[in-house]
Amino acid sequence: MTTLHPASVAVRSLSRSLNTGFLFVVIGIVASPGGNGTNLLSVVGLVAIGIVLGIVYEFAYYRRFRYELTDDTFDVTSGVLARRDRELPLGRVQNVDIRQNVLGRVLGIAAVHIETAGGGQTEVSLQYVDEDEARRLRRQLRDGASTDAPDADETGTAVIEPDAASAGDETVLFEMRPHELAILSVFTIDPGASLLGGIALSFASGFDPVALVPATRLGGLPGPEAGLIAIAWGLLLFVLAAWLISAALTFTRYYGFRLTRVGDELYYERGLLQRYSGTIPLEKVQALTITESIPFRWFGYAALSVETAGYAPGQSESRGSESAIPLADADRVADLARAIEPFGPVDLESPPRRARERYAVRYLLVVAAVVGVAFLLARYTGLIRQWYVLAALAVLAPIAAHLKWRNRGIRLDDRYVLARTGFWRRTTKVVPYYRVQAVLHQATIFQRRRRLASVTADTASSASLLGRAATAHDVDTDRGLEIQASIEDRLQERLRARQRQRTGGRWFRDGIDPTDEDSATESDGEE
Repeated sequence: MTTLHPASVAVRSLSRSLNTGFLFVVIGIVASPGGNGTNLLSVVGLVAIGIVLGIVYEFAYYRRFRYELTDDTFDVTSGVLARRDRELPLGRVQNVDIRQNVLGRVLGIAAVHIETAGGGQTEVSLQYVDEDEARRLRRQLRDGASTDAPDADETGTAVIEPDAASAGDETVLFEMRPHELAILSVFTIDPGASLLGGIALSFASGFDPVALVPATRLGGLPGPEAGLIAIAWGLLLFVLAAWLISAALTFTRYYGFRLTRVGDELYYERGLLQRYSGTIPLEKVQALTITESIPFRWFGYAALSVETAGYAPGQSESRGSESAIPLADADRVADLARAIEPFGPVDLESPPRRARERYAVRYLLVVAAVVGVAFLLARYTGLIRQWYVLAALAVLAPIAAHLKWRNRGIRLDDRYVLARTGFWRRTTKVVPYYRVQAVLHQATIFQRRRRLASVTADTASSASLLGRAATAHDVDTDRGLEIQASIEDRLQERLRARQRQRTGGRWFRDGIDPTDEDSATESDGEE
Protein backbone atom coordinates (compact mmCIF):
# COMPACT_ATOMS: atom_id res chain seq x y z
CA MET A 1 0.00 0.00 0.00
CA THR A 2 1.04 3.61 -0.65
CA THR A 3 1.28 6.47 1.81
CA LEU A 4 1.00 10.24 1.46
CA HIS A 5 3.82 12.56 0.42
CA PRO A 6 6.19 13.38 3.34
CA ALA A 7 5.66 17.10 2.73
CA SER A 8 2.01 16.62 3.68
CA VAL A 9 3.10 16.54 7.33
CA ALA A 10 4.44 20.09 7.11
CA VAL A 11 1.47 21.48 5.14
CA ARG A 12 -1.19 19.82 7.28
CA SER A 13 0.69 20.71 10.47
CA LEU A 14 0.71 24.38 9.48
CA SER A 15 -3.05 24.41 9.05
CA ARG A 16 -3.62 22.31 12.18
CA SER A 17 -1.27 24.46 14.26
CA LEU A 18 -3.03 27.67 13.29
CA ASN A 19 -6.39 26.21 14.31
CA THR A 20 -5.23 24.70 17.57
CA GLY A 21 -3.11 27.75 18.36
CA PHE A 22 -6.12 30.03 18.00
CA LEU A 23 -8.19 27.70 20.16
CA PHE A 24 -5.59 27.74 22.93
CA VAL A 25 -5.35 31.53 22.73
CA VAL A 26 -9.06 31.71 23.56
CA ILE A 27 -8.65 29.15 26.34
CA GLY A 28 -5.64 31.02 27.72
CA ILE A 29 -7.48 34.33 27.82
CA VAL A 30 -10.50 32.83 29.55
CA ALA A 31 -8.64 30.59 32.00
CA SER A 32 -5.51 32.68 32.64
CA PRO A 33 -4.46 33.27 36.26
CA GLY A 34 -5.89 36.39 37.78
CA GLY A 35 -9.39 36.01 36.35
CA ASN A 36 -9.83 39.38 34.67
CA GLY A 37 -6.17 39.75 33.67
CA THR A 38 -4.23 37.88 31.04
CA ASN A 39 -0.91 36.20 31.79
CA LEU A 40 1.01 36.52 28.54
CA LEU A 41 3.44 33.76 29.42
CA SER A 42 0.66 31.27 30.09
CA VAL A 43 -1.08 32.15 26.83
CA VAL A 44 2.14 31.72 24.84
CA GLY A 45 2.75 28.42 26.60
CA LEU A 46 -0.70 27.13 25.72
CA VAL A 47 -0.27 28.23 22.10
CA ALA A 48 3.06 26.39 21.91
CA ILE A 49 1.41 23.27 23.35
CA GLY A 50 -1.35 23.52 20.75
CA ILE A 51 1.18 23.82 17.92
CA VAL A 52 3.20 20.85 19.16
CA LEU A 53 0.06 18.73 19.53
CA GLY A 54 -0.98 19.66 16.00
CA ILE A 55 2.39 18.59 14.58
CA VAL A 56 2.37 15.32 16.54
CA TYR A 57 -1.16 14.50 15.39
CA GLU A 58 -0.39 15.16 11.73
CA PHE A 59 2.78 13.07 11.88
CA ALA A 60 0.75 10.18 13.34
CA TYR A 61 -1.93 10.73 10.67
CA TYR A 62 0.75 10.51 7.96
CA ARG A 63 2.25 7.31 9.38
CA ARG A 64 -1.13 5.58 9.66
CA PHE A 65 -2.63 6.66 6.31
CA ARG A 66 -2.46 4.08 3.50
CA TYR A 67 -4.20 3.69 0.16
CA GLU A 68 -4.16 1.12 -2.61
CA LEU A 69 -5.68 1.00 -6.08
CA THR A 70 -6.80 -2.50 -7.07
CA ASP A 71 -8.52 -3.75 -10.21
CA ASP A 72 -12.01 -3.19 -8.75
CA THR A 73 -11.68 -0.92 -5.71
CA PHE A 74 -9.80 1.96 -4.17
CA ASP A 75 -8.91 1.02 -0.59
CA VAL A 76 -8.07 3.62 2.07
CA THR A 77 -6.98 3.02 5.66
CA SER A 78 -6.75 6.04 7.95
CA GLY A 79 -7.29 7.27 11.48
CA VAL A 80 -5.11 8.07 14.48
CA LEU A 81 -7.23 7.27 17.51
CA ALA A 82 -9.91 5.31 15.63
CA ARG A 83 -9.00 3.30 12.54
CA ARG A 84 -11.21 3.50 9.47
CA ASP A 85 -11.07 1.17 6.45
CA ARG A 86 -12.88 2.22 3.29
CA GLU A 87 -13.32 0.23 0.10
CA LEU A 88 -14.57 2.39 -2.76
CA PRO A 89 -15.82 0.49 -5.86
CA LEU A 90 -14.32 2.03 -8.99
CA GLY A 91 -17.69 1.83 -10.73
CA ARG A 92 -19.09 4.40 -8.28
CA VAL A 93 -16.38 7.00 -8.90
CA GLN A 94 -18.10 10.09 -10.23
CA ASN A 95 -15.44 12.77 -10.24
CA VAL A 96 -11.79 13.14 -9.27
CA ASP A 97 -10.64 16.66 -8.40
CA ILE A 98 -7.06 17.83 -7.94
CA ARG A 99 -6.44 20.98 -5.91
CA GLN A 100 -3.22 22.92 -5.40
CA ASN A 101 -2.66 26.09 -3.42
CA VAL A 102 0.42 28.27 -3.73
CA LEU A 103 2.37 26.30 -1.13
CA GLY A 104 1.39 23.03 -2.79
CA ARG A 105 2.71 24.21 -6.16
CA VAL A 106 6.00 25.24 -4.57
CA LEU A 107 6.39 21.85 -2.89
CA GLY A 108 5.09 19.89 -5.89
CA ILE A 109 2.19 18.27 -4.03
CA ALA A 110 -1.59 18.27 -4.57
CA ALA A 111 -4.78 17.19 -2.83
CA VAL A 112 -6.95 14.55 -4.52
CA HIS A 113 -10.70 14.54 -3.77
CA ILE A 114 -12.81 11.61 -4.95
CA GLU A 115 -16.59 11.94 -5.33
CA THR A 116 -19.00 9.10 -5.92
CA ALA A 117 -22.33 8.80 -7.71
CA GLY A 118 -25.25 9.74 -5.51
CA GLY A 119 -23.04 11.53 -3.00
CA GLY A 120 -23.30 15.22 -2.20
CA GLN A 121 -19.80 15.49 -0.74
CA THR A 122 -16.25 14.21 -1.13
CA GLU A 123 -16.00 10.51 -0.30
CA VAL A 124 -12.19 10.25 -0.02
CA SER A 125 -9.52 12.96 0.31
CA LEU A 126 -5.79 12.42 -0.10
CA GLN A 127 -3.95 15.38 1.45
CA TYR A 128 -1.34 15.41 -0.05
CA VAL A 129 0.39 13.36 -2.77
CA ASP A 130 2.97 14.09 -5.44
CA GLU A 131 1.70 15.96 -8.52
CA ASP A 132 2.49 13.05 -10.85
CA GLU A 133 0.86 10.62 -8.42
CA ALA A 134 -2.27 12.81 -8.32
CA ARG A 135 -2.57 12.79 -12.10
CA ARG A 136 -1.93 9.03 -12.20
CA LEU A 137 -4.65 8.38 -9.63
CA ARG A 138 -7.12 10.56 -11.47
CA ARG A 139 -6.47 8.79 -14.76
CA GLN A 140 -6.61 5.27 -13.34
CA LEU A 141 -9.62 5.94 -11.11
CA ARG A 142 -11.59 7.38 -14.00
CA ASP A 143 -10.48 4.56 -16.33
CA GLY A 144 -11.64 2.05 -13.74
CA ALA A 145 -15.00 3.81 -13.46
CA SER A 146 -15.38 3.87 -17.24
CA THR A 147 -14.88 0.12 -17.39
CA ASP A 148 -18.18 -0.36 -15.53
CA ALA A 149 -20.00 2.30 -17.57
CA PRO A 150 -22.80 1.48 -20.06
CA ASP A 151 -21.83 0.45 -23.59
CA ALA A 152 -23.56 3.46 -25.10
CA ASP A 153 -23.34 7.13 -24.34
CA GLU A 154 -26.09 9.73 -24.06
CA THR A 155 -26.67 9.94 -27.80
CA GLY A 156 -26.96 6.17 -28.20
CA THR A 157 -23.54 5.80 -29.86
CA ALA A 158 -20.84 3.47 -28.67
CA VAL A 159 -18.62 4.68 -25.83
CA ILE A 160 -14.87 4.88 -26.45
CA GLU A 161 -13.04 2.09 -24.68
CA PRO A 162 -11.08 3.15 -21.59
CA ASP A 163 -7.67 2.34 -23.05
CA ALA A 164 -8.50 4.35 -26.18
CA ALA A 165 -9.75 7.23 -24.09
CA SER A 166 -6.58 7.25 -22.04
CA ALA A 167 -4.35 7.06 -25.07
CA GLY A 168 -6.32 9.54 -27.13
CA ASP A 169 -5.12 13.03 -27.97
CA GLU A 170 -6.18 15.94 -25.80
CA THR A 171 -8.50 18.32 -27.65
CA VAL A 172 -8.80 21.87 -26.34
CA LEU A 173 -12.49 22.80 -26.31
CA PHE A 174 -12.38 26.12 -24.49
CA GLU A 175 -9.94 28.62 -23.04
CA MET A 176 -11.21 31.72 -21.30
CA ARG A 177 -10.07 34.91 -23.00
CA PRO A 178 -8.79 37.89 -20.98
CA HIS A 179 -11.75 40.14 -21.83
CA GLU A 180 -14.20 37.35 -20.89
CA LEU A 181 -12.48 36.95 -17.51
CA ALA A 182 -12.61 40.74 -17.01
CA ILE A 183 -16.35 40.92 -17.79
CA LEU A 184 -17.07 37.92 -15.55
CA SER A 185 -15.12 39.48 -12.67
CA VAL A 186 -16.71 42.92 -12.98
CA PHE A 187 -20.33 41.76 -13.16
CA THR A 188 -20.26 38.78 -10.76
CA ILE A 189 -21.39 39.29 -7.16
CA ASP A 190 -19.92 36.72 -4.81
CA PRO A 191 -22.07 36.17 -1.67
CA GLY A 192 -18.98 35.77 0.49
CA ALA A 193 -17.73 39.18 -0.64
CA SER A 194 -20.46 40.92 1.36
CA LEU A 195 -19.21 39.39 4.60
CA LEU A 196 -15.58 40.20 3.78
CA GLY A 197 -16.55 43.74 2.78
CA GLY A 198 -18.37 44.26 6.08
CA ILE A 199 -15.40 42.97 8.08
CA ALA A 200 -12.96 45.18 6.16
CA LEU A 201 -15.09 48.30 6.70
CA SER A 202 -15.56 47.48 10.38
CA PHE A 203 -11.82 47.38 10.94
CA ALA A 204 -11.26 50.47 8.79
CA SER A 205 -13.77 52.51 10.82
CA GLY A 206 -12.79 51.19 14.21
CA PHE A 207 -16.34 49.79 14.47
CA ASP A 208 -17.73 53.36 14.23
CA PRO A 209 -19.69 53.93 10.95
CA VAL A 210 -19.59 57.72 11.41
CA ALA A 211 -15.81 57.59 11.10
CA LEU A 212 -16.21 56.60 7.43
CA VAL A 213 -18.03 59.83 6.57
CA PRO A 214 -15.90 62.87 5.62
CA ALA A 215 -16.35 65.62 8.23
CA THR A 216 -17.21 68.14 5.51
CA ARG A 217 -20.32 66.15 4.61
CA LEU A 218 -21.75 66.28 8.11
CA GLY A 219 -21.04 69.98 8.73
CA GLY A 220 -23.59 71.46 11.09
CA LEU A 221 -26.39 69.07 10.20
CA PRO A 222 -28.75 68.06 12.99
CA GLY A 223 -28.41 64.64 14.57
CA PRO A 224 -31.10 62.70 12.58
CA GLU A 225 -29.94 63.98 9.18
CA ALA A 226 -26.29 63.39 10.03
CA GLY A 227 -27.18 59.84 11.04
CA LEU A 228 -28.99 59.20 7.76
CA ILE A 229 -26.01 60.53 5.78
CA ALA A 230 -23.68 58.31 7.79
CA ILE A 231 -25.84 55.27 7.08
CA ALA A 232 -26.12 56.05 3.36
CA TRP A 233 -22.38 56.68 3.10
CA GLY A 234 -21.64 53.46 4.98
CA LEU A 235 -23.90 51.47 2.65
CA LEU A 236 -22.21 52.98 -0.40
CA LEU A 237 -18.76 52.06 0.89
CA PHE A 238 -20.04 48.60 1.84
CA VAL A 239 -21.32 47.97 -1.70
CA LEU A 240 -18.06 49.28 -3.19
CA ALA A 241 -15.94 47.08 -0.91
CA ALA A 242 -18.11 44.02 -1.61
CA TRP A 243 -17.87 44.64 -5.36
CA LEU A 244 -14.07 45.01 -5.31
CA ILE A 245 -13.61 41.88 -3.18
CA SER A 246 -16.09 39.95 -5.35
CA ALA A 247 -14.23 40.94 -8.52
CA ALA A 248 -10.92 39.85 -6.99
CA LEU A 249 -12.33 36.51 -5.82
CA THR A 250 -13.92 35.78 -9.20
CA PHE A 251 -10.70 36.69 -11.01
CA THR A 252 -8.57 34.37 -8.88
CA ARG A 253 -11.18 31.59 -9.06
CA TYR A 254 -11.49 31.43 -12.86
CA TYR A 255 -8.02 32.61 -13.88
CA GLY A 256 -6.59 30.32 -16.55
CA PHE A 257 -9.86 28.43 -17.06
CA ARG A 258 -9.32 25.69 -19.62
CA LEU A 259 -11.53 22.83 -20.80
CA THR A 260 -10.22 19.89 -22.81
CA ARG A 261 -11.54 16.54 -23.96
CA VAL A 262 -9.77 13.20 -23.88
CA GLY A 263 -11.87 10.32 -25.14
CA ASP A 264 -15.24 10.41 -23.40
CA GLU A 265 -14.24 12.77 -20.59
CA LEU A 266 -13.89 16.51 -20.14
CA TYR A 267 -10.94 17.84 -18.16
CA TYR A 268 -11.04 21.29 -16.56
CA GLU A 269 -8.49 23.40 -14.74
CA ARG A 270 -8.80 26.85 -13.21
CA GLY A 271 -7.59 29.10 -10.42
CA LEU A 272 -4.75 31.49 -9.62
CA LEU A 273 -3.97 31.06 -5.90
CA GLN A 274 -5.87 27.79 -5.48
CA ARG A 275 -5.55 25.65 -8.60
CA TYR A 276 -8.39 23.21 -9.34
CA SER A 277 -8.47 20.45 -11.93
CA GLY A 278 -10.75 17.50 -12.45
CA THR A 279 -12.94 15.50 -14.77
CA ILE A 280 -16.48 15.55 -16.09
CA PRO A 281 -17.45 12.03 -17.25
CA LEU A 282 -19.65 12.43 -20.31
CA GLU A 283 -21.30 9.04 -19.86
CA LYS A 284 -22.80 10.32 -16.58
CA VAL A 285 -24.12 13.65 -17.81
CA GLN A 286 -27.73 14.11 -16.73
CA ALA A 287 -28.48 17.54 -18.20
CA LEU A 288 -26.94 20.67 -19.67
CA THR A 289 -27.89 24.16 -18.54
CA ILE A 290 -27.23 27.23 -20.69
CA THR A 291 -27.44 30.34 -18.52
CA GLU A 292 -27.87 33.84 -19.95
CA SER A 293 -27.94 36.32 -17.09
CA ILE A 294 -28.36 40.07 -17.22
CA PRO A 295 -26.15 42.02 -17.86
CA PHE A 296 -24.09 39.28 -19.60
CA ARG A 297 -26.93 38.65 -22.05
CA TRP A 298 -26.79 42.28 -23.18
CA PHE A 299 -23.21 41.73 -24.36
CA GLY A 300 -24.01 38.40 -26.06
CA TYR A 301 -22.44 36.15 -23.41
CA ALA A 302 -23.67 32.97 -21.76
CA ALA A 303 -22.49 30.18 -19.45
CA LEU A 304 -22.73 26.40 -19.65
CA SER A 305 -23.17 24.05 -16.70
CA VAL A 306 -22.98 20.27 -16.80
CA GLU A 307 -24.98 18.24 -14.27
CA THR A 308 -23.93 14.71 -13.47
CA ALA A 309 -25.58 12.19 -11.19
CA GLY A 310 -25.47 13.06 -7.53
CA TYR A 311 -24.77 16.76 -7.57
CA ALA A 312 -25.64 19.96 -9.35
CA PRO A 313 -24.07 23.33 -10.21
CA GLY A 314 -23.12 25.59 -7.39
CA GLN A 315 -23.15 22.99 -4.60
CA SER A 316 -19.54 23.44 -3.66
CA GLU A 317 -16.57 25.57 -4.45
CA SER A 318 -14.61 22.53 -5.46
CA ARG A 319 -17.05 21.46 -8.15
CA GLY A 320 -15.16 22.24 -11.27
CA SER A 321 -17.85 20.35 -13.15
CA GLU A 322 -20.32 22.99 -12.13
CA SER A 323 -19.19 25.20 -15.03
CA ALA A 324 -18.16 23.67 -18.31
CA ILE A 325 -17.92 27.31 -19.45
CA PRO A 326 -18.21 30.07 -16.83
CA LEU A 327 -18.63 32.81 -19.46
CA ALA A 328 -18.14 33.02 -23.22
CA ASP A 329 -19.74 34.22 -26.42
CA ALA A 330 -23.21 32.72 -26.74
CA ASP A 331 -22.33 31.05 -30.04
CA ARG A 332 -19.26 29.37 -28.53
CA VAL A 333 -21.39 28.14 -25.63
CA ALA A 334 -24.02 26.72 -28.00
CA ASP A 335 -21.35 24.97 -30.10
CA LEU A 336 -19.78 23.30 -27.07
CA ALA A 337 -23.19 22.30 -25.69
CA ARG A 338 -24.04 20.61 -28.99
CA ALA A 339 -20.64 18.89 -29.01
CA ILE A 340 -21.65 17.26 -25.71
CA GLU A 341 -25.34 16.71 -26.52
CA PRO A 342 -26.23 17.19 -30.23
CA PHE A 343 -29.67 18.74 -29.72
CA GLY A 344 -31.52 20.61 -32.44
CA PRO A 345 -32.59 24.25 -32.76
CA VAL A 346 -33.96 26.00 -29.69
CA ASP A 347 -37.38 26.92 -31.14
CA LEU A 348 -39.53 26.84 -28.05
CA GLU A 349 -43.27 26.56 -27.64
CA SER A 350 -44.46 29.49 -25.50
CA PRO A 351 -47.10 29.18 -22.76
CA PRO A 352 -50.66 30.31 -23.66
CA ARG A 353 -51.39 34.03 -23.43
CA ARG A 354 -53.59 33.59 -20.38
CA ALA A 355 -50.44 32.64 -18.49
CA ARG A 356 -49.18 36.17 -19.15
CA GLU A 357 -52.40 37.55 -17.68
CA ARG A 358 -51.78 35.44 -14.59
CA TYR A 359 -48.31 36.95 -14.19
CA ALA A 360 -49.70 40.48 -14.55
CA VAL A 361 -52.30 39.87 -11.83
CA ARG A 362 -49.61 38.43 -9.56
CA TYR A 363 -47.37 41.50 -9.98
CA LEU A 364 -50.29 43.88 -9.44
CA LEU A 365 -51.04 42.12 -6.16
CA VAL A 366 -47.40 42.61 -5.12
CA VAL A 367 -47.63 46.33 -5.94
CA ALA A 368 -50.87 46.58 -3.94
CA ALA A 369 -49.14 44.96 -0.94
CA VAL A 370 -46.22 47.39 -1.18
CA VAL A 371 -48.56 50.38 -1.37
CA GLY A 372 -50.54 49.05 1.60
CA VAL A 373 -47.42 48.71 3.75
CA ALA A 374 -46.31 52.22 2.75
CA PHE A 375 -49.74 53.60 3.72
CA LEU A 376 -49.54 51.99 7.17
CA LEU A 377 -46.03 53.35 7.71
CA ALA A 378 -47.16 56.82 6.67
CA ARG A 379 -50.17 56.78 8.96
CA TYR A 380 -48.68 55.33 12.11
CA THR A 381 -44.96 56.21 11.96
CA GLY A 382 -44.58 59.22 9.68
CA LEU A 383 -41.49 57.71 8.00
CA ILE A 384 -43.16 58.00 4.58
CA ARG A 385 -45.22 60.98 3.51
CA GLN A 386 -46.08 60.55 -0.16
CA TRP A 387 -46.87 56.85 0.05
CA TYR A 388 -49.19 56.93 -2.95
CA VAL A 389 -46.26 57.54 -5.30
CA LEU A 390 -45.44 53.83 -5.06
CA ALA A 391 -48.69 53.08 -6.91
CA ALA A 392 -46.85 54.11 -10.09
CA LEU A 393 -45.12 50.70 -9.94
CA ALA A 394 -48.35 49.25 -11.33
CA VAL A 395 -47.26 50.52 -14.75
CA LEU A 396 -44.37 48.03 -14.67
CA ALA A 397 -46.58 45.01 -13.94
CA PRO A 398 -47.67 44.34 -17.57
CA ILE A 399 -44.09 44.79 -18.80
CA ALA A 400 -42.71 42.37 -16.20
CA ALA A 401 -45.48 39.87 -17.00
CA HIS A 402 -44.70 39.99 -20.71
CA LEU A 403 -40.96 39.49 -20.14
CA LYS A 404 -41.63 36.53 -17.87
CA TRP A 405 -44.01 34.96 -20.39
CA ARG A 406 -41.66 35.60 -23.31
CA ASN A 407 -38.74 33.83 -21.63
CA ARG A 408 -40.58 30.60 -20.87
CA GLY A 409 -41.10 27.69 -23.20
CA ILE A 410 -40.52 24.02 -24.03
CA ARG A 411 -39.47 21.92 -27.01
CA LEU A 412 -39.61 18.16 -27.49
CA ASP A 413 -36.72 17.17 -29.74
CA ASP A 414 -36.17 13.70 -31.17
CA ARG A 415 -33.76 12.82 -28.37
CA TYR A 416 -34.01 15.72 -25.93
CA VAL A 417 -36.46 17.81 -23.99
CA LEU A 418 -35.58 21.51 -23.82
CA ALA A 419 -37.12 23.84 -21.22
CA ARG A 420 -36.47 27.53 -20.62
CA THR A 421 -37.42 29.94 -17.84
CA GLY A 422 -36.25 33.17 -16.21
CA PHE A 423 -35.69 36.77 -17.31
CA TRP A 424 -32.91 38.13 -15.09
CA ARG A 425 -31.24 34.72 -15.12
CA ARG A 426 -32.57 32.85 -18.14
CA THR A 427 -31.76 29.14 -18.12
CA THR A 428 -32.27 26.63 -20.91
CA LYS A 429 -32.21 22.99 -19.81
CA VAL A 430 -31.27 20.20 -22.23
CA VAL A 431 -32.19 16.73 -20.92
CA PRO A 432 -31.75 13.45 -22.85
CA TYR A 433 -34.95 11.40 -22.72
CA TYR A 434 -33.24 8.31 -21.39
CA ARG A 435 -31.92 10.29 -18.38
CA VAL A 436 -35.43 11.15 -17.23
CA GLN A 437 -36.32 9.49 -13.92
CA ALA A 438 -39.92 10.72 -13.61
CA VAL A 439 -42.33 13.08 -15.39
CA LEU A 440 -44.53 15.19 -13.11
CA HIS A 441 -47.73 16.99 -14.11
CA GLN A 442 -48.64 19.52 -11.43
CA ALA A 443 -51.20 22.31 -11.10
CA THR A 444 -51.67 24.64 -8.14
CA ILE A 445 -55.08 25.99 -7.16
CA PHE A 446 -54.25 29.25 -8.95
CA GLN A 447 -53.10 27.44 -12.09
CA ARG A 448 -56.29 25.38 -12.19
CA ARG A 449 -58.35 28.55 -12.23
CA ARG A 450 -56.64 29.43 -15.52
CA ARG A 451 -56.55 25.84 -16.83
CA LEU A 452 -52.74 25.80 -16.61
CA ALA A 453 -50.23 23.26 -15.34
CA SER A 454 -46.46 22.65 -15.10
CA VAL A 455 -44.65 19.57 -16.41
CA THR A 456 -41.27 18.60 -14.91
CA ALA A 457 -38.74 16.09 -16.26
CA ASP A 458 -36.79 14.89 -13.21
CA THR A 459 -33.28 13.42 -13.52
CA ALA A 460 -30.81 11.88 -11.10
CA SER A 461 -29.12 15.25 -10.61
CA SER A 462 -29.74 16.96 -7.27
CA ALA A 463 -30.84 20.03 -9.24
CA SER A 464 -34.27 18.45 -9.18
CA LEU A 465 -34.24 18.51 -5.37
CA LEU A 466 -33.24 22.18 -5.45
CA GLY A 467 -36.11 23.13 -7.75
CA ARG A 468 -33.96 23.57 -10.85
CA ALA A 469 -35.21 20.64 -12.91
CA ALA A 470 -36.32 20.99 -16.52
CA THR A 471 -39.87 22.34 -16.19
CA ALA A 472 -42.43 23.59 -18.70
CA HIS A 473 -44.19 26.28 -16.67
CA ASP A 474 -47.83 27.25 -17.11
CA VAL A 475 -48.69 25.25 -20.21
CA ASP A 476 -52.30 24.45 -21.11
CA THR A 477 -53.60 21.62 -18.93
CA ASP A 478 -54.41 19.33 -21.85
CA ARG A 479 -51.16 20.22 -23.58
CA GLY A 480 -49.33 19.40 -20.36
CA LEU A 481 -50.81 15.90 -20.34
CA GLU A 482 -49.72 15.47 -23.97
CA ILE A 483 -46.18 16.59 -23.09
CA GLN A 484 -46.08 14.20 -20.14
CA ALA A 485 -47.23 11.26 -22.26
CA SER A 486 -44.83 12.16 -25.09
CA ILE A 487 -41.81 12.34 -22.77
CA GLU A 488 -42.71 9.01 -21.18
CA ASP A 489 -43.14 7.35 -24.61
CA ARG A 490 -39.86 8.72 -25.95
CA LEU A 491 -38.12 7.69 -22.73
CA GLN A 492 -39.17 4.09 -23.33
CA GLU A 493 -38.15 4.30 -27.00
CA ARG A 494 -34.66 5.55 -26.11
CA LEU A 495 -34.25 2.89 -23.42
CA ARG A 496 -35.25 0.14 -25.87
CA ALA A 497 -32.85 1.53 -28.50
CA ARG A 498 -29.99 1.57 -26.01
CA GLN A 499 -30.83 -1.95 -24.86
CA ARG A 500 -30.81 -3.20 -28.47
CA GLN A 501 -27.46 -1.55 -29.06
CA ARG A 502 -25.92 -3.04 -25.92
CA THR A 503 -27.35 -6.46 -26.79
CA GLY A 504 -26.09 -6.17 -30.36
CA GLY A 505 -22.64 -5.27 -29.11
CA ARG A 506 -22.65 -8.30 -26.78
CA TRP A 507 -23.73 -10.61 -29.64
CA PHE A 508 -20.96 -9.42 -31.91
CA ARG A 509 -18.37 -9.81 -29.12
CA ASP A 510 -19.61 -13.39 -28.57
CA GLY A 511 -19.44 -14.16 -32.29
CA ILE A 512 -23.24 -14.32 -32.69
CA ASP A 513 -25.07 -12.77 -35.61
CA PRO A 514 -28.04 -10.77 -34.21
CA THR A 515 -29.91 -11.34 -37.50
CA ASP A 516 -29.76 -15.11 -36.91
CA GLU A 517 -32.91 -15.85 -34.88
CA ASP A 518 -31.71 -19.32 -33.78
CA SER A 519 -28.39 -17.96 -32.48
CA ALA A 520 -30.07 -15.00 -30.83
CA THR A 521 -32.68 -17.20 -29.17
CA GLU A 522 -30.03 -19.61 -27.94
CA SER A 523 -27.98 -16.74 -26.52
CA ASP A 524 -31.01 -15.29 -24.77
CA GLY A 525 -31.80 -18.70 -23.32
CA GLU A 526 -28.33 -18.87 -21.80
CA GLU A 527 -29.02 -15.57 -20.07
